[in-house]
Amino acid sequence: MIGIYEFIDDKRWGREHSPSDIEWFIKGVTSGEFPDYQVAAWLMAVCLNGMTDKETTALTLAMEHSGDVFSPCLDKFCVDKHSTGGVGDKVTLFAAPVCASCGVYVPKMSGRGLGFTGGTIDKLEAIPGFRTSLAYDEFISVIKSAGFAITGQTGSLCPADKKLYALRNATATVESIPLICSSIMSKKLATGADGIVLDVKVGDGAFMKDEQSAERLASAMLRTAELAGKKASALLTDMNKPLGRNVGNALEVIEAVEALKGNAEEDFSEVAYALTAEMLSLAGKGSPEECMAMAHEAVSSGKALESFRKMIGLQGGDIRVIEDYSLFAQPKYKRAVYADKTGYIGGISCEKTGLASLKLGAGRKDKSSDIDMSAGIIFTARVGDRVNKGDELAVLYTSTDCDIDGIAREFADNFTICENQVKNRKNVIKVLRNC
Repeated sequence: MIGIYEFIDDKRWGREHSPSDIEWFIKGVTSGEFPDYQVAAWLMAVCLNGMTDKETTALTLAMEHSGDVFSPCLDKFCVDKHSTGGVGDKVTLFAAPVCASCGVYVPKMSGRGLGFTGGTIDKLEAIPGFRTSLAYDEFISVIKSAGFAITGQTGSLCPADKKLYALRNATATVESIPLICSSIMSKKLATGADGIVLDVKVGDGAFMKDEQSAERLASAMLRTAELAGKKASALLTDMNKPLGRNVGNALEVIEAVEALKGNAEEDFSEVAYALTAEMLSLAGKGSPEECMAMAHEAVSSGKALESFRKMIGLQGGDIRVIEDYSLFAQPKYKRAVYADKTGYIGGISCEKTGLASLKLGAGRKDKSSDIDMSAGIIFTARVGDRVNKGDELAVLYTSTDCDIDGIAREFADNFTICENQVKNRKNVIKVLRNC
């Protein structure tokens, strides 16, 4: 049997690991047999020398089986969706109920936000009474009744990934496509969905800053899904500006509800419907074009909103929030941000928007931080709009004792105002499929 020194040395020189050696290594990582310095050395070797598709799949499967692996055992096709993270990304709150109302089960285990990227679980906890921790039997029961359920990831899901990610974060080895791919796909496979749709964000508010890097990551995840026997699709979507008008937990739930009522912002609508149609198509409901029409009908008929209302009630939430937004936490303070000159809005910094929302209390600076559910930002002007000096661009909200005036002054710099109108970038850049 190979030893840990030889295992590290193989990857140091770019030699390919066997699936059995990778499985042995992940068992040692999970049990704590190998010290952090040796695991970190291997991570750096992978970061420098990469992994083959076969190795990446073996790593993904070993991490998937390092903890609990769920099998929903449901009588309908189950599809999961994953976003690589962004600002204002509340698509799951739209896509899941639409798919459910069209006869496709969505078993969703989601995470919390850390830093300036929001988490679906945090958003849902803005709904009074909503429970994001469900026993597995209850999780399945809610899916069977409402068509979908959203719960937090259990501590027993992919424990190897938790250990490896903590070390990657501390050793500058996060930016490795095989390691990113295995981290994401191991959790997706462990939740037991039949198909997976990936939303790979591209831009200044995303992990992948350029289209080429995003496509390499998407392709790696699709190949891994295929080798693991799963149908999958990936959409590259723009994150050079916040998605929709609202950023912040309660504010994003409200915007998702408005979208389910048929009142979606153009950029959010394009991304949300494209991902939803892909989920339905992957589940065999028709071509992407037919599924797009099906999704629109589910919204216009009110079926999708009813699915969302039902899921909220089953998970303990106050269903009155669907009609009465005053039931959400209300901010104590608000400040408007104004244009400092006349022209066209050429850009809105996505990353700086996320950092501003973090300062307002809408996100976590570390895992133990509390979140102000009322905090966030509503944009009153968007990219491409013409504004005059003194026009309102956005409104900041918070209930925390932060320097809201200082944050508002800095926030004006998030907007690039040009003399000429700029052409808006496509919100859905590319669609990739493994089937």
